[in-house]
Amino acid sequence: MASPKPPRDRDFDALDLAQLRRRRGEKWRLYAPDVLPAWVAEMDFPLAEPVRRAVAEAVELEDLGYPLDPRPDELPACFAARMEQRFGWRIDPRRVEVIADVVQGVYVALGQCSAPGEGIVLQTPIYPPFLEAVAETGRRLVENPLVDRGDRYEIDLDALRAALGGGARVFVLCNPHNPTGRVFERAELEALAELASARDLVVVSDEIHADLVYQGRRHTPFASLAPEVEERTITLTSATKAFNIPGLRCAVAHFGSAELRRRFLGVPRHLRGGLGALGQAATLAAWREGDPWLDAVRAYLAGNRDRVARFVAAELPGVEHRAPEAGYLAWLDFRALCLAPTPQRFLLERARVALSAGERFGAPGQGFARLNFATSRALLDEILERVAKALRSATGR
Repeated sequence: MASPKPPRDRDFDALDLAQLRRRRGEKWRLYAPDVLPAWVAEMDFPLAEPVRRAVAEAVELEDLGYPLDPRPDELPACFAARMEQRFGWRIDPRRVEVIADVVQGVYVALGQCSAPGEGIVLQTPIYPPFLEAVAETGRRLVENPLVDRGDRYEIDLDALRAALGGGARVFVLCNPHNPTGRVFERAELEALAELASARDLVVVSDEIHADLVYQGRRHTPFASLAPEVEERTITLTSATKAFNIPGLRCAVAHFGSAELRRRFLGVPRHLRGGLGALGQAATLAAWREGDPWLDAVRAYLAGNRDRVARFVAAELPGVEHRAPEAGYLAWLDFRALCLAPTPQRFLLERARVALSAGERFGAPGQGFARLNFATSRALLDEILERVAKALRSATGR
């Protein structure tokens, strides 16, 4: 007997390429129509039905006016309830501010918690907008490159201690990490917290991929380690990655102390940008009702992750890959193949596949490219086969 057809919002195999190409976002519009995009961190899957319904109801009511001020409203309380339910982290909703997106939060935090010329620690390779935030706010980059241990990337604590000797003011933590997919363990985070305390660092913790952790790993919010750790931490997160709604621009910032909140809010709200009614409605629906969809997405992504790992090992000789512990991004090491001018440009021109350029993630990204595997199995297979064909043609392997 045939298996029952999954609900429309969970039929991830049913993606239609022609329909995807009708989308107006940058993922599907930046490159020519013959290019398969696997670059920006955005999923191709249908929206969770509760999210679709919330947005549709707002449109049906023509409810696109100014949103209610979220500080006394539902979203901070919803976020607090979710943190306790999923991660055992109890927080005060009054310490939560609704903002436009996580990157905006990083810019504001750097501007308010450090001075021009002061050091900002980033664990490279790292999400490119964080590097841009350091440069564009006039701060000084302090790199702590992650180390490839053969099966996963790890923090080099000795190198971090040495780097902090030159002075720093803020540590920007990305956990789960983009692009390597590491989910840092509690002991690793405690070691970072000890160094942050010894050097009196403010920690800005981007935890936007926390809902996409795979079985066998557990996300630990950095601020949940201890009250004294929380006091120096600004936590930034959003439903946008896990529920695929980045265009709706809604995120939250949690402040571990009244002083951090005061500093952050020193930038007036309107200078930080307005808030959208649809983003808040979609986020509430995702966090309150979307977990069955999220569970299905995570299971499908786990299958895609394993598919990428098997394919790289069998069909892409010379390419190194560590399977991510969270998220839907594969960090591929093409250095042994010496692809010119860069792996991203080579594959765009020769395979008509668009990956993210590794060099944008900092110096340790030279010779790498990032592949987004959050698409249907059929499209993922086509992307991988195109990559393999181009590499075979170039290398003869």
